[in-house]
Amino acid sequence: MIEAVFAIDQPILAATGSIPAATSDAGPQRQRSLARAARHDILRRLAPPLRHDMVVPLQSLGMVAEALSARMERGTISPDDLQGMVSKLNRLSRQAVATCVDVSTWMQPSEDDGVNLHEGVNECVRLLSTSLNFRGLDLRTELGEGDFDVSRFALRFLLPGAIFTLVDAAPAPGEIVVRTEFASAHAVVAVEYQALPDSVFTQLHESGDAPLSWAEVQALAAVEGIELLRNERSVILRMPRAVVTTPLKMVPV
Repeated sequence: MIEAVFAIDQPILAATGSIPAATSDAGPQRQRSLARAARHDILRRLAPPLRHDMVVPLQSLGMVAEALSARMERGTISPDDLQGMVSKLNRLSRQAVATCVDVSTWMQPSEDDGVNLHEGVNECVRLLSTSLNFRGLDLRTELGEGDFDVSRFALRFLLPGAIFTLVDAAPAPGEIVVRTEFASAHAVVAVEYQALPDSVFTQLHESGDAPLSWAEVQALAAVEGIELLRNERSVILRMPRAVVTTPLKMVPV
């Protein structure tokens, strides 16, 4: 079923039996409102792993600072050890700042919004793998060869949106597989749910989150200029190549 989608030089709408777009007749203002609602709901469900990403380097920074403080109070630290721990604190603080800045870009895209598709897919998969595994779903990738840049901001919301859509509809434990293929001007990201009849889980663990609105996800895709298709067990994104619109910055010499 999913293999037919990867004939990406053919019109993708003819490749699958997709659910018709529910937002095609929505006016631009209504479509933007639905897209904002989709971003809000997806970001709300991404908040726990994003918070974890921010907290880990901050916790490491705090632990090293406490250890340094204790050794200084006891007077058992040498100048060389002090210098080494100060250097470690500087390194951890830079890492914490970089992580927090990166998380902030989930709310507002950066000037250079392009990202290699493989890098962007792996970022989302890493972020969601642990929480989905606790629910009885394994998240894995099968990435095609080659390089292709897409909009990071669009991918960060639409790929998790596709994953959440399939997770919300999954009848039993299984796998969520993310596949990619490329053509000259666009890439296809296919997300497919596959049941595992021999799974050790007897039923899916409920997350407590309300299911995403498919109409809102469709509106988000339309606003971002992404073709979005869905059938019973898969969601397909057809993404154009990212185009650099900001001027190149010269590095001072």
